[in-house]
Amino acid sequence: MTAATLGRIGPNAITRVAQALPPRVGSSATWALFDRAGLLHHLRQPPQQMVDEADVRALHREMQRSLGAEAAREVACDAGRATADYLLAHRIPKPAQRLLRLMPAPLAARVLLAAVRRNAWTFTGSGEFTAGVAAWPARLAVLRIRHNPLCQGLRSQVPACDYYARCFERLFRVLVHPGARVHEVACEACGDAECRFEVRW
Repeated sequence: MTAATLGRIGPNAITRVAQALPPRVGSSATWALFDRAGLLHHLRQPPQQMVDEADVRALHREMQRSLGAEAAREVACDAGRATADYLLAHRIPKPAQRLLRLMPAPLAARVLLAAVRRNAWTFTGSGEFTAGVAAWPARLAVLRIRHNPLCQGLRSQVPACDYYARCFERLFRVLVHPGARVHEVACEACGDAECRFEVRW
């Protein structure tokens, strides 16, 4: 990661939200929401390069203001799964995917998380990402984001990182174990010191 990429996030955090919104709220409401967030330029011309994390934060905040917490959560879940599908289709080589699916799940999880750590700057921006597989129980991985850019200035009674959680879950289900489940057990938006996700299979 260089100084030029610090504080920037991959465009999927915007383009997949733009994809997920119309089926749930309609095209007109999608355009209005992007307008209120000051991001119409991203809707007119979907970004192809890294975007300022402030844009991603503004979009997710406006979803919560405009749609309410539950509907915003559903859109974020759809966008997270779509992001994982994009990564599987375009970013993770097919031979590597086949190899991961042949491995025992704990080993596949370790290999997958090593790759996720190497590329964490593309989705955490200025945040800090760590992850590992527990020695016991063997069917548990823990992923952590500190200084999560999507949680800056956000206050919530429940964990709010559905975009990340569903993206992680989809990757684990396809590449590690079809029964994988991801739960966010701590969230900076709730006042916790970090956003922490537990993956069990």
